[in-house]
Amino acid sequence: MLNSSTTPDQLVQQLNWRYATKQFDSARKIPDDVWNVLEQSLVLSPSSFGLQPWKFFVVRNPNLRQQLRDHAWGQAQVTDASHLVVLAIKKDIGTAEVDQFVERMSTVRDVPIETLSNYGDMVKGFLAEPPYPITMESWATRQVYIALGFFMYSAAMLEVDTCPMEGFDPAKFDEILQLPAQGYSAVVLCAAGYRAADDKYADLPKVRYPAETVVGHFD
Repeated sequence: MLNSSTTPDQLVQQLNWRYATKQFDSARKIPDDVWNVLEQSLVLSPSSFGLQPWKFFVVRNPNLRQQLRDHAWGQAQVTDASHLVVLAIKKDIGTAEVDQFVERMSTVRDVPIETLSNYGDMVKGFLAEPPYPITMESWATRQVYIALGFFMYSAAMLEVDTCPMEGFDPAKFDEILQLPAQGYSAVVLCAAGYRAADDKYADLPKVRYPAETVVGHFD
């Protein structure tokens, strides 16, 4: 195993450096090699059962982004950031998606698909009758937020700024990007790029409760 080159202090430093960027420098773009790594952070995000009920749509087309901004409360991050990611859930998740994933697992891990039948049946059972009250749309949305967290953390470690955004009209985004035709629906956005030099929020101290008030221990 490789030793980590990031110290605990450096990790905390980067988490403090990160903030929800309100004003991006529209002239600065994320280099391709850095962006490729950030896309991999989305691909490598964990999900329940490993099922990955999502797709991440990267919108760079300026005309599209201007249309989307009109349905995101006019927030400048939508158009000014280097990249805009629309994180979407897979609609109508069912047995076909489980079979597809089981087949993928068989191929990647080079194991007979028959040995994965119990796993596949277990996942199908969950989707058909969850053991707690939840809709599949709500379940998939929870998974997408895990990916959002992975993406934002990875960006912070690479000193790329981000801003997660729920202030938008999902139905309008779906319509403009034609997501339903692909079987997806927008859940949350994340703008990524580099903070503007005059963003007044960049240097404000983080307002967080003390650790002892939000972290409990059972020792």
